[in-house]
Amino acid sequence: MSEVEQTPRRMAVGIACVLVGGSLWGANGSVSKILMEDYAIAPLWLACVREIVAGLIFLACAAIRTPNVLRDAVTSVRDWPRYLWTALTCVTLVQVAYLFSIHWTNAGTATVLQTVNLLMVLAYVCVRGRRHPSMREVVGVTLAFVGVWLIATGGRLSLSLPLPGLLWGLADAFSCACLAIIPVALIARYGNFVVSGITFLLSGLLLLGFVQPWRSWPVLDARGWALLAFTIVAGTFLAFWLFMAGVVRIGSMRATMLGTIEPVMATITAVWWTGAVFVPTDLAGFALLLIMTFLVR
Repeated sequence: MSEVEQTPRRMAVGIACVLVGGSLWGANGSVSKILMEDYAIAPLWLACVREIVAGLIFLACAAIRTPNVLRDAVTSVRDWPRYLWTALTCVTLVQVAYLFSIHWTNAGTATVLQTVNLLMVLAYVCVRGRRHPSMREVVGVTLAFVGVWLIATGGRLSLSLPLPGLLWGLADAFSCACLAIIPVALIARYGNFVVSGITFLLSGLLLLGFVQPWRSWPVLDARGWALLAFTIVAGTFLAFWLFMAGVVRIGSMRATMLGTIEPVMATITAVWWTGAVFVPTDLAGFALLLIMTFLVR
């Protein structure tokens, strides 16, 4: 039995949303790396600014499309603890835990640890549905995990795992699992624009006091401004909106597996923009993830 009632059209739209959203988030990783390396932008500065601006874009869309729903959501006092919890676990922790996981290990190890979210979501879905995982889910999770491992590490068995890196990596996996689960009920009630706008703005404001971005504004040329605009509009606003639109259509488990498109796009954009090259393990990982996408339909 599926997590959500399905029709062929709903399934197709949901799969497309998750794949495009995950691809944009993967490309966002490459853009963020360029901004941090070429323009000396601090990671938390970037996270804070794009959360606040993306949150304002979400709220502007909500105010235009569903002003009454936005008013109801903002004035619903009982829902504010849920907004705050969602902002902390599904927005702030997603970015901060991943950054610290990379800091203590490396990008490849952090990406592999993040993929543990597949097991967390599968466990949640099975416990809630009081069922055992299906063979298709087991095979799909295995293919996704191995595919991400091949792409992220080049097939190396040795990972850099100091204890803080392991803990931050598992925290990142937990936050990514929460992203596919916690906001769903709120989005079903108030809509994607409203919930994303409130939670992104809350998260950005929580970081504001620590980051104080106005004290260290980077020097940007035209290219830098274009990359900053991309990471906010396409890499954050559109990526998150599309991913969550897919989650509510196809369910948490399918969306989480399809979300492993992120390292694929990150690798492809690295080849396009930074002069990296594909290696055989990349292609093998791509093939496994492609097979996995057919299993989740």
